[in-house]
Amino acid sequence: MNAPVIHNNGDAKADVIIVGTGVVGALMADQLAGAGHAVLMLDAGPRIQRAQAVENWRNMPFANRTGSDYQGLYPQSPMAPAPLYWPPNNYVGLNGPDGKGFQQGYLKVVGGTTWHWAASCWRHLPVDFKMQSTYGVGRDWPIGYDEIEPFYCRAEEEMGVAGPNDAAQQSPRERSKPYPMDMVPWGYADTRVAEVVNPHGYRSVPIPQGRSTRPWRGRPTCCGNNNCQPICPIGAMYNGIHHVQSAEAKGAKVIAEAVVYRIDTDANNRVTAVHWYDRDHVSHKAEGRQFVLACNALETPRLLLIAANDRNPKGIANSSDQVGRNMMDHSGFHCNFLASEPLWIGRGPAQSSCMMGPRDGDFRRQYSATKIILNNISRVTAATQQALAKGLTGKELDAEIRRRSSHGIDLSISLEPLPDPNNRVTLSPTRKDPHGLPCPDVYYDVGDYVRKGYEASKKQLVHIGSLFKATEFVITTSLNANNHIMGGTIMGASAQDSVVNGDCRA
Repeated sequence: MNAPVIHNNGDAKADVIIVGTGVVGALMADQLAGAGHAVLMLDAGPRIQRAQAVENWRNMPFANRTGSDYQGLYPQSPMAPAPLYWPPNNYVGLNGPDGKGFQQGYLKVVGGTTWHWAASCWRHLPVDFKMQSTYGVGRDWPIGYDEIEPFYCRAEEEMGVAGPNDAAQQSPRERSKPYPMDMVPWGYADTRVAEVVNPHGYRSVPIPQGRSTRPWRGRPTCCGNNNCQPICPIGAMYNGIHHVQSAEAKGAKVIAEAVVYRIDTDANNRVTAVHWYDRDHVSHKAEGRQFVLACNALETPRLLLIAANDRNPKGIANSSDQVGRNMMDHSGFHCNFLASEPLWIGRGPAQSSCMMGPRDGDFRRQYSATKIILNNISRVTAATQQALAKGLTGKELDAEIRRRSSHGIDLSISLEPLPDPNNRVTLSPTRKDPHGLPCPDVYYDVGDYVRKGYEASKKQLVHIGSLFKATEFVITTSLNANNHIMGGTIMGASAQDSVVNGDCRA
């Protein structure tokens, strides 16, 4: 077992330096440490304890809980803020036609944002890798599904993914191995909704999930607490922290509250060291043979731009001027209504079924694909707010809460974006973090491709509502972030229009 060397002055040396301890950084650290390499992980955020996060959630104000404030319960380093919205801290500056719809909720803590993700573990469809050659839109990837499929299998094994092993319920069906665990059992609502919508081509299928349906590598079986977002109280849901801890057991080291700000490059423009500020704003240096930047699709380009040096005046790895460009999210919206029959949303984890019928087809030449998730988060809170607004009290209030809780439906729709170089993260000329480093600004416009997808999806939702004889039927009109941050260091076959190649190397 090899371990990094940390000197008395705080500087360090290792075979591999990994910046960011989320799911990507943690998985790589675990693999590399297991292979005998000395691995040092640096993270801008603090180390947190699950029990404290659970207690923080239980004690949050009602308005924060009803407003889905998944950020506020997680402690932040005073020197490395992440986005907050209750109230907003304006760490990320947003502008453009759809800037307000890019309010990403990512964490800066050891283990990363998978502390509060939905744990959905979808694969791309084979055709997703060749959108340009198939549908004439977007870009083709420099790799194909067959190349990445074995790595999907490895990731599913490491993360303990539970999914359907009936090919008729898979999306995509092309698999070389079964899921490590059988699917999360459906609740009554998942089953009943599928019975109603599937004869009409919507194809509601089980969501592959990073949740244990049996004990898995120290994780207990999911018991359906239904507050996976913002925190799984028992650790049945996969989080990056699981692989952080595994990597540490193999000799890797983590330095928390370490904000990397400078990247040294040699005469061949290879990275030789990174520099970070600690909590007290003291600078340290880490030297290594290989370096991994895994800070998420917004913070990684921010770091590359901040770290510009004499050899790289536009930013590290930015000879193509694409660092920070092509920012994307599966921008979404919601549809909610009261069904004519009780469906009892809220049994089991937050999401277990999804309508995949609109995921592919020749329509993608014209407008975006979508997926329609049946949100399984308990409707009691929303029902209570609605019942109180009617002025009810006593038995009438109780009956109305029960009726709305059992009949209420919330569908979460995600839209597929296209890469657009104009959607980009840049460095703010005015706002600085506590270390004096520029905060990120993001310009975002979903474009007509997504807007047409929204209109097509509305028609589908009206039809779905009619199948349930819906009342109080509402489709939200503004797009919301889904925290699926993409782009920023776009992959491609040419260094002229890309940041990394098919192996994610700059």
